[in-house]
Amino acid sequence: MRKDENELLTRVGPETPMGQVFRRYWTPIALASQVDRPDSDPARVRFCGESYVLFRDTEGRLGLLDEQCPHRGASLALGRVEQGGIRCIYHGWKFDVEGRLLDSPNYPNPDYRTKFRAPVYPVEERGGLIWGYFGPRATIPSLPDFGFMAAPATHRNIERIDLNCNYLQLLEGGMDSSHVGILHSDQARPGWHTNNVTRNTDALNPGALAVDDNAPTLAIETTDFGFHYAAIRTGPNGVPSVRIVPFVLPSTRVIPAQARVATLFEVPLDDEHTSTYIIVHGAVPYERTHHRSLSGIGDPNLYSERDFKWRGNWENRFGQDRTTMKERWGGFGGLEQEDAAVSLSMGPIFDRTREHLVPADAAVMYTRRLLMTMARDMAAGTEPPRLPAMARIAGVPDTDLAPGARWQDLAPHHRARDTELADFGE
Repeated sequence: MRKDENELLTRVGPETPMGQVFRRYWTPIALASQVDRPDSDPARVRFCGESYVLFRDTEGRLGLLDEQCPHRGASLALGRVEQGGIRCIYHGWKFDVEGRLLDSPNYPNPDYRTKFRAPVYPVEERGGLIWGYFGPRATIPSLPDFGFMAAPATHRNIERIDLNCNYLQLLEGGMDSSHVGILHSDQARPGWHTNNVTRNTDALNPGALAVDDNAPTLAIETTDFGFHYAAIRTGPNGVPSVRIVPFVLPSTRVIPAQARVATLFEVPLDDEHTSTYIIVHGAVPYERTHHRSLSGIGDPNLYSERDFKWRGNWENRFGQDRTTMKERWGGFGGLEQEDAAVSLSMGPIFDRTREHLVPADAAVMYTRRLLMTMARDMAAGTEPPRLPAMARIAGVPDTDLAPGARWQDLAPHHRARDTELADFGE
């Protein structure tokens, strides 16, 4: 990868092509619990290098405005949410969810208030998340209908984790199937440390592999939502085991397990900070304690729900306990600890000109090619593709592939699309 290509992919500010791509899609900006009742505290929101304020008014309506008060620039995130609006504490200017100026104590001119409008942004609540849209109103798409949105709250678990690195490092980790059986050896290949690997039978665990094969063959196909890829592993019986992972534009992936589906959004706060939203849902009630035990985010030294910040860094070795490494592959306590550590260890923005890619990185390369094409098209004035209906896009957990069968037939709801990126891989 050339330096200019790395810059194109990783820079997401308002004047950048990739930043404009992200602004053409609805994106999670907060958990619904952050503004869970009328006149609750406002939430400061970051997205692609800009800051906003999110609030819920007296009637329960959501408002999303620029963070800086349009009068003199004080943060509205410090403001008072009261009586149908949000009031700046600096001079008392008060705005409703539609940006109307309801009160201006230091300039009580009704004609001025009637004409004034603060910029506002489309905002919706769905599936336990608050969604925002920051692109042109003329190109606003429908809110996507991901499968987890229809799941009852008892059957769904939502986590938000803020990490100090660029979104692409985290996204690429999720598009790299070959790391699962290595970095996540403790859960993917129990018994690895005694050379007596047994299958992890936890149907809720995305790290549980059906086959002990760390060099899967990757096959990739462009779809109408982005692309999907098959990681094909071969076991001792010679039967291929296939796992299909969808990539959803612009930075979402769907990770299947036998009894649940995880949808992960990598939301760039700016060039060097990312919010990862993890939504897990299934057909049965989901225990949050189980999810946290798998991920390792229950460690208060590394994570707090109060501010969502992941506190792993070089000062605490990202939570690594090297005294446990005879039994734990990396010395970490769960999947998220492992993924966060390797992504953060690359630095805020990884210099991809220094890497050496191999065939196992095919889905990572495909992700980059697709995003670069979208960014270049955006710079040339071509809008990115819209998402189709998403409710049935769930990927495919490890499944045996019958002789002569096509892996695509395991995912009939993933419609292929003909583009110059199609037919990539074996």
